[in-house]
Amino acid sequence: MGGALDPVVATGRNLVRNALADLEPGARVVVGVSGGADSLALAAVTAFVADRASFALEAVVVDHQLQAGSDAVAARAVAQLATLGVAAHVERVDVGVAGGPEGAARTARREALAGSGADAVLLAHTLDDQAETVLLGLGRGSGPRSIAGMAPRDGLWRRPFLGLRRAGTEQICRAHGLDWWTDPHNSDPTFRRSRLRADVLPLLEDVLGGGVAEALARTADQVRSDGALLDALAAEVAEPADVPTLAALPAALRSRVLRRDALAAGAVTLTAAHLAALDRLVTDWHGQQRIELPGGVSVTRAGASLTWSPTPVGG
Repeated sequence: MGGALDPVVATGRNLVRNALADLEPGARVVVGVSGGADSLALAAVTAFVADRASFALEAVVVDHQLQAGSDAVAARAVAQLATLGVAAHVERVDVGVAGGPEGAARTARREALAGSGADAVLLAHTLDDQAETVLLGLGRGSGPRSIAGMAPRDGLWRRPFLGLRRAGTEQICRAHGLDWWTDPHNSDPTFRRSRLRADVLPLLEDVLGGGVAEALARTADQVRSDGALLDALAAEVAEPADVPTLAALPAALRSRVLRRDALAAGAVTLTAAHLAALDRLVTDWHGQQRIELPGGVSVTRAGASLTWSPTPVGG
């Protein structure tokens, strides 16, 4: 890169630098790469930051093997990364069916990246991805956790680009002379996210006069902050199985306590309907025997106490 530094490149570098500020020299950082503009741009700016901070950087190119020629796309991504001086290898994964095509691919990708032994894994989700995630959550009526979108940091996972528009990642690629791959699934109308990207968000931008993606991202930040406070308060409830204690809590906090206890007992994939049933066990009990939850977990009420246990086989 010659001449003046592109301001979007500078922004990208600062975002990554902030996301990795807690790591010590020598920390192992992995970038998940697909070959698209977002992940190549993330690799490009991370290479600069990692070199200055003495991080051990590697890229993992995940080949989901869902499209003909996916191996060539992966090889091309490795070649692009080599021009940045970023070591990379390909992880080929078998995508299952649980959670639908997008969910299954995400699970397989996460498992491959989680097994990399990294201190931090960088994912290239952008502000546009965040806006789409919030809209999908709103459409499903999935509650504040879905509206809160993706967190900038979630354990191993870090998303420096949540404050950067998708167009910015393309600019970073151009500034580095990178030739990115465009996934045909991104324009396939059979995927809800693709239709949001191509039809819904542009219409909202037009009708509301612009700034919709940024507004949705801000909403996610605000809801996530509120949710973190409620989760912290839920963790401080001393007797979470005591019905009078639960009944005295505000509904929003009681729901968090019940959800926390259900997950601790082994429940999975809790919906709003499950949480409503748990709440009725506390606030509207008429002798209900037990609430059965996904994950083979049940909760029963005996007098003023809740008990969590494995669901009996055969009912």
